[in-house]
Amino acid sequence: MRWVWLILGILLVASGVLWTLQGLDLLGQSGGMNGEKIWAIIGPITAIIGLLLLARGVRRKPSA
Repeated sequence: MRWVWLILGILLVASGVLWTLQGLDLLGQSGGMNGEKIWAIIGPITAIIGLLLLARGVRRKPSA
């Protein structure tokens, strides 16, 4: 079960960073989520949740 928390955490952190960059319009793309400020808010929240899941996965003892 430990690896599930680690994978989910990594995916959420990556998604959160990507959404933040798109919301801040830093990726130089057009359309979609780019420049939409709501994604600049949702992104960091998602990344923080991902970091919490990563911490849970790292601290959890492997099941026997």
